[in-house]
Amino acid sequence: MALTAATVTAELEAASTVGDPEADALVSELIEKREIDGVNALFRTVGTLKPGQDLSRLPDRLADFLREATAPPPDWSEADVKAAEGFFAHHHGEASMLQGTVGLIGTYLSPTGAFTLRSTGRLGGVEGPGRRLSQSSRLFIDMGDKDALRNGTLAANVTKVRLVHASVRQLHKKSGEWDYAKWGEPVSQKYTTGAACVFSTQILQAMRNLGIDVSKDDARGFVCAWHYVNHYLGTPERWQLPKDADELERLWNQERDREWRKSEDGVFMTAQAVRFYRDFLKPGMSDAYLALSRVALTDKYADMAGLDRTPLSEAGKVAAAGHGIVSGIGGGLLGGAAKQVTGVNPYKDILGAVSEAFSKVERYALTHDQDDQPQMHQDLHDNR
Repeated sequence: MALTAATVTAELEAASTVGDPEADALVSELIEKREIDGVNALFRTVGTLKPGQDLSRLPDRLADFLREATAPPPDWSEADVKAAEGFFAHHHGEASMLQGTVGLIGTYLSPTGAFTLRSTGRLGGVEGPGRRLSQSSRLFIDMGDKDALRNGTLAANVTKVRLVHASVRQLHKKSGEWDYAKWGEPVSQKYTTGAACVFSTQILQAMRNLGIDVSKDDARGFVCAWHYVNHYLGTPERWQLPKDADELERLWNQERDREWRKSEDGVFMTAQAVRFYRDFLKPGMSDAYLALSRVALTDKYADMAGLDRTPLSEAGKVAAAGHGIVSGIGGGLLGGAAKQVTGVNPYKDILGAVSEAFSKVERYALTHDQDDQPQMHQDLHDNR
């Protein structure tokens, strides 16, 4: 049975001490035999793990794991697929941009998540933002690709991420530096489920905060898509996301303030990501990006993350009064197309412009010095 608002607190506590036994056993052996480079090459050359694909050329232990890993969620249906496809048909660009900004920042608001990501160096240290964005963007973009939920491509890419998570757990165990009493299991089932909540129901809330209308059917479809992703990340049924969008929002609202707190690692990770985005966005556009992120998260959580306040983000709060600063900044940003009047949400038009600009950042991350495939590691590098 999937999580409910009644069970989530106790279940997440239990999930904090659990990894992914099947993936962990496989990756532990790969690390011991120093075969990680071979697996990374596999990630680059095996584009998909399609149903029925010939796995005979792979090592037996890896082929056996992949056969098990490609099984669909036990309660998956054609109605779920159609609902997810409906959401992405209407909101793919907006959702992808918000997942790559607000969603990633949300994962940094978990102190455990921020510490874990920062400790893996190439994913979260000094060199981290581009690779983190490129690998996450691959998933966000793939989720909305035509037939991705039917032809095995999304399942394949999520399975690669599952193996990366296992490599992080194994390397932390071998380092002897992970504080299990404080942090629980590295990249635990609690972490995976919490991140899925951030990238699903938290994004739906962000869209609502920005004035984006998402139908009830589309909201269910987006939640179903993340139910699907969570399955391929190796999440057991007891810690799966419900496919009911209202129930998922209830349980996440209930747990969020237990999970999200300000931390030095979280502020560091957010600042690092903002610097990366600023490198690619014009000054007016980067102000719009920060404004969208702040309004999408709300001030409470934006302050926790250390996001700067900008004139545009403050202007949104008085948009109903037709505050002139919105027209001035928005008009400059959008070439005069953003004339604001009383009662108009200024973020609807700005969101389109920022989404287009952000898609260029994603494409850069995927094609310039950032490998678009997940990377398993042989060693940990903090890079602090």
